[in-house]
Amino acid sequence: MRIVSITAGAAGMYCGSCARDNSIAAELIRRGHDVTLVPVYTPTRTDEPNVSRPQVLFGGISVYLQQYVPLFRKLPRFVDRIWDSPAVINAFAGRAVSNDPRLLGDLTLSMLRGTDGVLRKEFDKLLDWMRAEPAPDVVNLPNSLLIGMAAPLREAFRCPVFCTLQGEELFINGLIEPYRSKTIDLIRRQVASVDRFIAVSDYCAGFMTDFLRIPKEKISVVPLGINMTGYERRPPSPPGGSFTIGYFARIAPEKGLHVLADAYVRLRRRTGPAPMRLEAAGYTSPDHRKYLDDVRKVLEKEGLGGEFSYRGVVDRDGKLAFLRGLDVLSVPATYDEPKGLFLIEAMANGVPVVQPARGAFVEIIGKTGGGTMVEPDNPESLAAGLEALWRDREKAAALSERAFEGVRQHYTVSHSAARLLEVYEELARPREVAGSLKR
Repeated sequence: MRIVSITAGAAGMYCGSCARDNSIAAELIRRGHDVTLVPVYTPTRTDEPNVSRPQVLFGGISVYLQQYVPLFRKLPRFVDRIWDSPAVINAFAGRAVSNDPRLLGDLTLSMLRGTDGVLRKEFDKLLDWMRAEPAPDVVNLPNSLLIGMAAPLREAFRCPVFCTLQGEELFINGLIEPYRSKTIDLIRRQVASVDRFIAVSDYCAGFMTDFLRIPKEKISVVPLGINMTGYERRPPSPPGGSFTIGYFARIAPEKGLHVLADAYVRLRRRTGPAPMRLEAAGYTSPDHRKYLDDVRKVLEKEGLGGEFSYRGVVDRDGKLAFLRGLDVLSVPATYDEPKGLFLIEAMANGVPVVQPARGAFVEIIGKTGGGTMVEPDNPESLAAGLEALWRDREKAAALSERAFEGVRQHYTVSHSAARLLEVYEELARPREVAGSLKR
């Protein structure tokens, strides 16, 4: 099958959506399919071999300049090549163009208006680039914020267009009014231009049915899956050894590190001098450095600053080592997370999780059996859940075993790719058959 998959770069950050798009493209290529993975906005950054094309469509600098400086909408394309160079984009990523959803309302609406908006030149460049490639059997968009591409691609190439749903509601809800309402309205108007939506969890499918008014029959669920290379069973903790609680996600209020810190303070008031640590790793944007400092101050005020470590951004080897060093992982998000990739990665190493009962966490823990759930937004409940595993090491070991096996049963990239192919083939096969009959 000939697949064109568009993925959205994240300004130099490791990104769960980028990782998902890249790993599933790599698996489809391994299975013999012809996959072109092409980034928009910025190059993607992954902790596995990156299979995306080196060029960038809708280069972040170009679209920003065309949005706010009308002259750049009329310049010849050879000038755009300067701004669209991956080296130039990477040099300015995260500095020249903000990725704060509160500031990007105009640009978001322009992308959704497609060929009717001020970014028409970029849409024309997309179509010309695809015309120079072999004709695709399917095209996949990475999220509903790029749904403005659907109608032009469908019309130009007469092939099914799919759109993945993987957490863009967090960005949409962060837009200030009237941009938020206008964004939702523009997406809803274009739902009919997509042949099938692909949700990364059952929760995501149900939520998006209401949020974007997508008919249930137009959504298929393709659960997340990870490349299992390098994931190994964590060694058992020595008797009487330090109990290490981990956090592995972006450092941002919505991911709940402050909730975990509060729970850790409560936990330590009950455990006395027993050896224990709180370890965190993940990207921190400049906007959230003060947030991290505030979390650290909460722990220092209780005399626990020496028990906390922030490991920063880690590569793949660093990630695997970090996760294998944990006794339990908790990312107590303050919103209904639709993905939960960090849970799958931790459990793949046999690390049990303690999570709020919300979003996709419920189904991931339900399918794997690799963790326990606590009351959302409740540090006291979270502290109790963590304490239960600290006191009952046999229970923790049983959860560890279920986590390790459960991920391999439900959340490998092989499972994810197989399911995605089923969805693609359901709509692509009639077109392929029709083409063969004409020949």
